[in-house]
Amino acid sequence: MGLLRTLAIAILTISFITFVAFFGQLPALRKTPVGWLQRALCVQLPNGLRRVDNVLSGGKVAQRCTHLGQYLFYERNPVVLFIFLFLLTGSATIFLYSTIARLPWRLVLPLFVLLPAPYIFTFWCASHTAHYITPANHALRMNDYPYDHILFRPSTTCPTCHIRKPPRSKHCSFCGYCVAKCDHHCPWVNNCLGRGNYRWFLALLLSMTALQVYGAYLSWWILRPNFHFNPQNSFLSPAFRQEVGDNFVIAIKIGGISVAGVGLLAAATASLPFGLFAYHCYLIWAGMTTNESQKWTEWKDDVADGFVFKGNRKELQDHHRARRTDGSRATVNPALAALLEEDEVHVPWPISNDEVLVRTRDGNAPRGQEALWKPVRSLDDIVNVYDLGTLNNLKEEIHGR
Repeated sequence: MGLLRTLAIAILTISFITFVAFFGQLPALRKTPVGWLQRALCVQLPNGLRRVDNVLSGGKVAQRCTHLGQYLFYERNPVVLFIFLFLLTGSATIFLYSTIARLPWRLVLPLFVLLPAPYIFTFWCASHTAHYITPANHALRMNDYPYDHILFRPSTTCPTCHIRKPPRSKHCSFCGYCVAKCDHHCPWVNNCLGRGNYRWFLALLLSMTALQVYGAYLSWWILRPNFHFNPQNSFLSPAFRQEVGDNFVIAIKIGGISVAGVGLLAAATASLPFGLFAYHCYLIWAGMTTNESQKWTEWKDDVADGFVFKGNRKELQDHHRARRTDGSRATVNPALAALLEEDEVHVPWPISNDEVLVRTRDGNAPRGQEALWKPVRSLDDIVNVYDLGTLNNLKEEIHGR
């Protein structure tokens, strides 16, 4: 009984830590208690341990752990993927070994679909490489999306790959490539998620949620004869809470690790893939990736501080040409010159936007061009050309675009 209680506490603790570590990084939660806990767990705690190590051993422990930490946290490796598959396979094996003879076929049949699905989607996510941008496919990737001249500009070159970065791409230091329509690097599949395999990641999250919920249900179905409640006790009464606790203890004692333990693990962690799936549904609704969401958050902070101005690209180009042809020796404003690339590839796209944004340090429009720039008061004043509407955004993701 003590082992099962310890197991339950461990499962809940690990679930909470995992939730904080993953969701605390999201821009929407960065300034919430979840974000503060994530920074305390992933930044302040390691820094504190490093300072303690410097005092006690002169930093020798940290030095010995450097190579392991570099491999685990800064290089592409299958460790997390193996842990994920080990937990999934081990839990399913011990659960089915103990319950398959006690379950009716009507409850077993859905497992033939639910159980293989996460393995299939994980394989498709992990094995996909077509979204890596190479010299061979660079020209093709340049025609996927137009530059919005806000988050992505034609003049940007990847300092690692030494190629002109296509719109919506991002270099991944783990994979060693620029990734087309990069969302984020996922250690659970040991690969970057982007154009082509992002849809399989969504399917993986949904299939894991369904499998965990169904596994928790099967655990409850087997243990439910051991639950006994007095119908006269109200839902909020102390007597009902006492009954819940007693029944929970009895169920764990009878079900053991193979049934009650696995069921509790499934129930306690099902919110993690579902929460992540819900967040990515929001991103699809908003027409952006995780990478773009972080970029928009940075713009939002600068807009709130009053440091962002927008201008019409054609008007700025005309102004720039006039300065180059009138014989003036005045220095061209670098902030303006960097926005006026004319050698970009034309990509047909349903939405067009001729606006460009610029940040200033003092909250004033670029000097000498005050009439060409207007202050941005809200992100609602800015057009996201990649947001085609919820239905069209979803179609793009389903088709791997």
